[in-house]
Amino acid sequence: MGKPKKRTSPRATGARRSHLVLKLARAVNAKSPVKAFTTRRESSKQV
Repeated sequence: MGKPKKRTSPRATGARRSHLVLKLARAVNAKSPVKAFTTRRESSKQV
């Protein structure tokens, strides 16, 4: 799955666009039989 590019400068608010990755992952999970990782809470980690 394509990931948005990260900014090359040190960490800033918009540097890591995890909200975009989340949006894509949820879109995938809605349709695909193969599930993408969203958050630990949503895609519960196997104990």
